[in-house]
Amino acid sequence: MANYRKVFGFSFAFIVIGLMATGVYLRIKGDDSSGSGESSLASVPDGGSDDVSSANTFDTSVPIPVEGGMVVQDTLVISVAAAAQAAAEKEAVLLAQVAGRITRVRVAENDAVGTGRLLIEIDTTQYVLAVSRAQAQVARADATYRELTMFDDQIEDPAVREERQRMARARSGLEDAEFGLREAELTLSRTQITAPFAGRVASVQVVQGETVRVGDELASVVDLDPIRVVVQVLESEVGLLSQRNRASVRFAAFPGETFTGRIATINPVIDQNTRTSRVIVNVPNPDGRLLPGMYARVSLEARKFPNRILVPRSAILERDRRTMLFVFEGEGDIGTAKWRYVTTGLSNDSVVEVLENPDTDMVQPGEWVLTDGHYSLIHDARVRMVESVRAAGGRPQ
Repeated sequence: MANYRKVFGFSFAFIVIGLMATGVYLRIKGDDSSGSGESSLASVPDGGSDDVSSANTFDTSVPIPVEGGMVVQDTLVISVAAAAQAAAEKEAVLLAQVAGRITRVRVAENDAVGTGRLLIEIDTTQYVLAVSRAQAQVARADATYRELTMFDDQIEDPAVREERQRMARARSGLEDAEFGLREAELTLSRTQITAPFAGRVASVQVVQGETVRVGDELASVVDLDPIRVVVQVLESEVGLLSQRNRASVRFAAFPGETFTGRIATINPVIDQNTRTSRVIVNVPNPDGRLLPGMYARVSLEARKFPNRILVPRSAILERDRRTMLFVFEGEGDIGTAKWRYVTTGLSNDSVVEVLENPDTDMVQPGEWVLTDGHYSLIHDARVRMVESVRAAGGRPQ
């Protein structure tokens, strides 16, 4: 047992000495490293490696690409926006007025036709016979009439002669026969379906050889120029509108394209269910691209405010709960962005009015304000005016 304790004591002492020696060695090594590694640490700024990356990435001497727009003094137009749907200026549904077999369909859908153009023909056989029968009845009645008035030319009194002729027409049945002939001719003419006005053929419902009854739908003719755009305007806004005011129309079928029209009519009656009034806008449509049923968004000119200082809507920013914008100052495309706190007034979808205010700055017509690439700028930042921030490699905002 005594030997065991002696061995254990020596072992413990050896371990303690070894640990102390290792600590001294590491301390000496650390001092050497701090003396020889100055070059590797001196290049790192206080902020660490992230600051090095930022310093190398952002160079304040390189102008930032931005887009701009000019300050103008012009009329501010306040618009009313609403959903709408296109409709034909005129539309006629052609119905069969006589029964019979379709002998010919002369047009196809979307064909352009003029007034009176023959579109569809119905078999005329029975109706031609009816005209011939009526003509024969007229001939018989006329013969009877002539017999009854054969010697009336010898009557000297004109009034008596006129009265005898009237009675002879009634007794002979000539008047009824003539009415019958006109009716038969009218029925025969209804076998020829013609265009009631110039336009385009739509919704052809029949084919050659088909038998139709009176009242069956045959086809439609629509007048597409101009196209009517039916807008439902809220009762609170309809009072701002006037006939002949301009309207900008964007159709879902033609994204990015704007069509211009004018207000044709304003319904003076408010719909009790929707609390809206129907406004009709006419849009020129000479090539027939716009079709009935197309959905659209319409901006209607309402009130106008002349001589206002206007800037593009995208120029206006808000910082520290204050409204501001950046004005471009420089020569050519290179310059600096100068921020100005401004007071805004009325606006529409594209421009904002800037008002005089002793507590804020003002802009003047002819100055350029930044409209894109400017959200993260600071005062006096160097900028480069471009047509497209994205194309110039900047970050569109």
